[in-house]
Amino acid sequence: MDDAAAPAPEDRGRLSALLRLWPYARPYRGLIAATFAAALLATLTQLAVPLIFAAVVDGPIAEGDRAGLVPLVGLALLFGIAEAAFFFVRRWAMNRSCLQIERDLRDALYQRLQRLPVAFHDRWASGQLLSRATSDMSTVRRFVGFAAVFLVVNLITCVIVAVLLLVTYWPLGLAVLLTTVPLTVLGQRWERRYNVQSRRVQDEQGELATEVEESVQGIRVVKSLGRGRLVFDRYDAKARRLRRLELDKVRTLALLWCVFELHPQVTLALILVGGALAVGSGALTIGGLVAFVALFTVLLWPILSLGFLFAFAQETASACDRIGELLDEPLTVTDRPGVTPQTVGSPARLAFEGVGFTHPGSSTPILSGVHLTLEPGETLALVGATGSGKTTLSSLVARLQDVSAGRVTLDGIDVRDLPLAQLRGIVATAFEEATLFSMSVRENLTLGRPDTTDADLDEAVRVAQAEFVHDLPWGLDTRIGEQGLSLSGGQRQRLALARAVLGRPSVLVLDDPLSALDVHTEALVERALRDVLVGTTALVVAHRPSTVLLADRVALLAGGRIAAVGTHSELLASEPTYRDLLAQESDLLETLS
Repeated sequence: MDDAAAPAPEDRGRLSALLRLWPYARPYRGLIAATFAAALLATLTQLAVPLIFAAVVDGPIAEGDRAGLVPLVGLALLFGIAEAAFFFVRRWAMNRSCLQIERDLRDALYQRLQRLPVAFHDRWASGQLLSRATSDMSTVRRFVGFAAVFLVVNLITCVIVAVLLLVTYWPLGLAVLLTTVPLTVLGQRWERRYNVQSRRVQDEQGELATEVEESVQGIRVVKSLGRGRLVFDRYDAKARRLRRLELDKVRTLALLWCVFELHPQVTLALILVGGALAVGSGALTIGGLVAFVALFTVLLWPILSLGFLFAFAQETASACDRIGELLDEPLTVTDRPGVTPQTVGSPARLAFEGVGFTHPGSSTPILSGVHLTLEPGETLALVGATGSGKTTLSSLVARLQDVSAGRVTLDGIDVRDLPLAQLRGIVATAFEEATLFSMSVRENLTLGRPDTTDADLDEAVRVAQAEFVHDLPWGLDTRIGEQGLSLSGGQRQRLALARAVLGRPSVLVLDDPLSALDVHTEALVERALRDVLVGTTALVVAHRPSTVLLADRVALLAGGRIAAVGTHSELLASEPTYRDLLAQESDLLETLS
């Protein structure tokens, strides 16, 4: 992950980060209130039982009144039933609210990832995004569904029990309260340490996820080069680092648990000694001592759990920070305020007017002062050396990136003045690296366009010379697996091309879509493409010089500027740079001679 994407350690995991959850919790505040109320009432019913025991010891037992036991036992039973009912309500309301909050937060995060610009995804490791959308989201769900409730309820319980202890016998109650002072100081100190450690673990989990993902996606390269040991060693180094960080976190948590476990035992011994002396002096009754001890035992779980709950709150705060980094990432490619759909011809006139582009954070422009016009129905090939900016220029048409200067227009309309949904319905793109999804061939081709007819599909398959799909086990309904890796590179590229030409878009951008095809198939695809390109304005990025044969005109891009525009013959005769580029493809020169 880019260093700029991670906050400084001292800014991580602050509990204030939990406030990020409130907008997602607000719609379910009724269920949340019911959860807290039921949990608190269940705790209060527990506190009533020690008081009933005190009444039993000082009343019927001390006086030998067996009949007096019946109403007190019945009252204790009633409180037990009430506690069970409150537990049911708490769990029902808690599960409903936390699952809905998790769903809304997950939806918001996924939608944000979809809307963030391509430059963001180029900068961030996919494993980091995956860990935030899965493990961090699960951490938030567990906190909302469990820790948040008991953190508040247990704190309230501690306050109520402390008051009852003071009321029962204030000297002993005050002694109990004083023992919590060192506990609080130590807890705060270790909490800050745990805070930083939690964030380091979460970041390293993202790094490990990236390593696993990359090795799985590149398994063919790893195996073919015999680099299994190298890949494992890289993975193992990160796994060991994660283990070391986890153990650091576990040590801190163990110290917290040790102190929080030791405190009530020491305090209980103090209560028994002090209580016995108070009973012996007549300052406290036996029933009062029983009630005091019983109340303190009710306090044991809240005290023991507070260390864990505060640690979990810190871990969740770090998770909220990590998720918040994505939600706070600026959306640089968005609809302008007030934009409405506008009429664009089919085919459309495409123009680059003084276009410049510089990557964010860089001072070196990739493109500068590009002026280029494609008339409706014209096919123009964009030729240039590697790194000249061809792919960058083509990405500006569908606003995968936005210009830094100038503008790109369709029929005179700035593409930024069109809604993104409309623009990307007008402009279709086929990339050199074909990306397919884990779904059927039909779903990959239509990709959410339910209005596509079988005739449209057949034409697109024919143009891309992708008739092989009919020979798959279930034809167009065959699932092709993740990334389409069950197909060859050429087959994937033909499917991606078929997807782009489906429905004959107004503007077609082809970024060397034939690079993985054999010479025979390429010739067939080019012949079929000529029919499609007649009714479409097409910008063809020619990484392979043979692709220029599809074009009406050719533009030579050099140094981020348009160096020359003309027909292939004109440029071949007048531009040495153009001839040098074509000379790299000897088979094309034979075709042209």
